[in-house]
Amino acid sequence: MCRALQGCFNNSSTSTFRVLRALHTRVPSASSKVTNSYVQGSLDTPLLTKTVGQCLEETAQRFPNREAVIFCRDGVRKTFAQLKEEVDQAAAGLLALGLKKGDRLGVWGPNKYEWVLMQFATAQAGIILVSVNPAYQAQELEFVLRKVGCRALVFPTQFKTQRYYDILKELCPELEKSSPGGVKSKRLPDLSIVITVDSKLPGTFHMDEVMQAGDSSHMKQLRVLQGMQSNTDPINIQFTSGTTGSPKGATLSHRNIVNNANLIGQRLGITGQDYRCVMPAPLYHCLGSVGGSMVMALHGSSCFFSSPSFEARAALDAVSRERCSFLFGTPTMYIDMLSQPDFDSYNLSSLRGGVIAGSPVPPEIMKTVMTKMHMPEMVVAYGTTENSPVTFMGFPNDSITRKTETVGHIFPHTEAKIEDPNTGKPVPLNTPGELLIRGYCVMLGYWDDPAKTREAVTADKWYKTGDLASLDEDGYCKIIGRCKDMVIRGGENIYPAEIEQFLHTHPKVEEVQVVGVKDTRMGEEICACIRVRAGQDCTEEEIKAFCKGKISHFKIPRYVVFVAQYPLTVSGKIQKYKLREQMEKHLQL
Repeated sequence: MCRALQGCFNNSSTSTFRVLRALHTRVPSASSKVTNSYVQGSLDTPLLTKTVGQCLEETAQRFPNREAVIFCRDGVRKTFAQLKEEVDQAAAGLLALGLKKGDRLGVWGPNKYEWVLMQFATAQAGIILVSVNPAYQAQELEFVLRKVGCRALVFPTQFKTQRYYDILKELCPELEKSSPGGVKSKRLPDLSIVITVDSKLPGTFHMDEVMQAGDSSHMKQLRVLQGMQSNTDPINIQFTSGTTGSPKGATLSHRNIVNNANLIGQRLGITGQDYRCVMPAPLYHCLGSVGGSMVMALHGSSCFFSSPSFEARAALDAVSRERCSFLFGTPTMYIDMLSQPDFDSYNLSSLRGGVIAGSPVPPEIMKTVMTKMHMPEMVVAYGTTENSPVTFMGFPNDSITRKTETVGHIFPHTEAKIEDPNTGKPVPLNTPGELLIRGYCVMLGYWDDPAKTREAVTADKWYKTGDLASLDEDGYCKIIGRCKDMVIRGGENIYPAEIEQFLHTHPKVEEVQVVGVKDTRMGEEICACIRVRAGQDCTEEEIKAFCKGKISHFKIPRYVVFVAQYPLTVSGKIQKYKLREQMEKHLQL
């Protein structure tokens, strides 16, 4: 999510600009008081019917020479006109390689220009982009590629300790002996095209080859495809962990993403202005791809990707060097920026606002960010991947109490209600219950998983967030906790069941329960409470070593505690909230 500023507004502001500005400063009127735990957002602004490609095309026509995306570490700077031209070239190239409308293409890697290029090129051609977590190891990668039937996969050779080509070879040893575009794999039956963004390797196309593959006939084919696209077509599959341990592919349409990005920009007040926004969050996550590149494509703001993966100093440096007005991130990212030893050496005076999202925000962090980082227009945003993602967001001129105690006000064209999670009955105002969302933002469903979709989305289209929340008289929402026991570590959603299932494969583990324990930097950290098999000895180091290279680094427990028993209910069910309390006490957190 994003915002921006370049000093004070001059006196020549037009009435149009004043109207746009009003959209993000408007607060609910007394006449719109909420009387029960149900709220509906304003219907004043019509929903857009454009596709992702149409948004980029229109913005490139309006601001051809304005910078669109800047990848600071790689020295890549593209204007809207350059981005549009290269997106068309890449889309024609994908068609030349034999990809068709509705095929799935996975992007697996850190924040690089090619990520954004593929995001818009796939949308142009009607190919469905699959956002693959860059930390995924072989087992996790195999699951998601098979689940959605990925025909193509794009990645760099390696990043930090992740050797992407080698991990793929574990699953697909046939790759080395394949011709580019002709991969035939036993374990990944749908995969035929592998594209690397840096080195040319056996069995792969280099991105340069893709860019040069399309000719005038493919450009013509592209124009035909664009004419056939509907804004309700699926355009992106974003994986979100499931409580059963296997990730689910939330499938989003043009309509979902385009309108969410439009409303984010409007609430921030960046519509049509030449604003510069820093995005340190990953592109595989909704915050990066919708709040970053889609907001850029819709509103004509410049989006600065400060580093391939989050680095606090790189984000501060981008703000300071490029005189940026808006900054996005998770609470953990802001905590890390504030704790830099040389924090005071960065000139952040150009900042005016930003978005903090992804996990609960401690009030003292919000206050410190607003004052020490010169961000008085800072807002909290709340949402879920399944809701494209934002459903509640503050107004930049909200009171400090609202900014620190709520996740903001309902978005336009969005309904929310709070129900008792046990009875399904509505709860009174200011009373906790499960938050449900309905509107344009609700996903099309989980890819190839009708049963899981039915569990999450009711027959009358309400999405069950699984979050405990309350609504006040003005329609502001407070998030209290989670019905499910998901752990949110630094903005990453982690489901204990997935880690529990994996740790159960360790030969010395009899039983394991995973809980989130509080952490001042990450919000929460993972604690694995393990009962060891009789007659066995096991160490914390042994457990962590077992995890390394088999599950993503962010899922490896920070704490491993060996226990003799768990707190149980009368009926023998484990009481996780009590276990969490015990662990926090034991670890002196």
